[in-house]
Amino acid sequence: MLRRFSDGSATNPKQPFVKRAALRRKVFVQLVWLAAALAIGIFAFATRPGPGGDEAWAAPAKKAQALDAGALTKAEDEKPEAPADNGNSIDLAIAPDGGVPFHPEGTPYRSPFAKPNAHTVRVKLGFLLNSVDDYDVKTGTFAADFFLSMTSAEPMPNVSLQSPNGKLEEKETIADKPTFKLFRYQGSFKSPPDLRKYPFDSQQLQILLEEDSRGIDQIRFVADKERTQLARGFRALGWQVSYLEARSLTQSYPDRFENDDLYYGRYIFTLGIDRYATSAAFKVFVPAFVIVIIALLGMWVPPNEMEVRSNAGAPMLAGAVLFHFALMQELPATSYLTRADKLMMGVYLSLALGMISTWWMFLVKEENMDKVFRIARVVVPVLTVLVMAAACLA
Repeated sequence: MLRRFSDGSATNPKQPFVKRAALRRKVFVQLVWLAAALAIGIFAFATRPGPGGDEAWAAPAKKAQALDAGALTKAEDEKPEAPADNGNSIDLAIAPDGGVPFHPEGTPYRSPFAKPNAHTVRVKLGFLLNSVDDYDVKTGTFAADFFLSMTSAEPMPNVSLQSPNGKLEEKETIADKPTFKLFRYQGSFKSPPDLRKYPFDSQQLQILLEEDSRGIDQIRFVADKERTQLARGFRALGWQVSYLEARSLTQSYPDRFENDDLYYGRYIFTLGIDRYATSAAFKVFVPAFVIVIIALLGMWVPPNEMEVRSNAGAPMLAGAVLFHFALMQELPATSYLTRADKLMMGVYLSLALGMISTWWMFLVKEENMDKVFRIARVVVPVLTVLVMAAACLA
């Protein structure tokens, strides 16, 4: 039935309802598309590889105790290989009843690798880090070039250093005297990253060195903190140095055989680095806030422009999912939420508030749409500010 006016024109009273039905269908299609985008994002998050694929950084020890200056530590790393030849000390051990040989006297240790009547030599280790290259926060790997000095008050035994958390690929001997040795090493190492505060995270790059062929009954390491330094002009690209630390420990392996009670020396050099805050803010926080602000502009679109208003939130939500997906590709899989993940959760909730206010208008009667518009224009921005503040401070 058409209504005719004095000028001869006609209108259909069902036309507003037809238009609203078409908009509802459009919103339904958008919801289906967004659900698919979210499903793809969740699938990518759940299946992204961890650091180094299935590779584990280190096998845990049975027990762990760490005490400085000669205390005992159970190491966190288990080395599958047995210690190298220990000056034929194992040849002096006896096994009258079979089994693992031992030394009946001359040493407090029952390990066959202990040396009877051994004299402990204290060796001071100095460390000069030349460079750190190719640091990958996703895998925790980096390459390092450094000088290592060894100084003692009396002749030291032969030393064969190994790295439990990496590989010493090149070694240059600069000095090799009974009481002084100087080497230059190049190698690759691995330190698991801590990304809880990403993108304002701090990382610890550690280089572990140990003597696993001679126990502390023959040689004991002492960190020379006055000679633990960085080379002039040292830089870690994308990071700023926060601190240096060097310490020495004594540690034992998890029992590999009966009476495996000998302890070995370990030297740990730690370089603390911080991510540049300005770069982190512009890479993560600024894009997230731009997405939220653009979506909030839709709150001022009047009810008679429902098609424009309904299209304001959907593209921003799709953009947020893609932006979050790009962030996840730069990081390894973690068992916790990073600060960036919490920020994106705030973005998703803020966008949902705007879209809910738009869908609310489709559920009320046409004469109440203006009232919903006025309420949403005040409530949604206020809730968005609170949500984003909580996400940033979490």
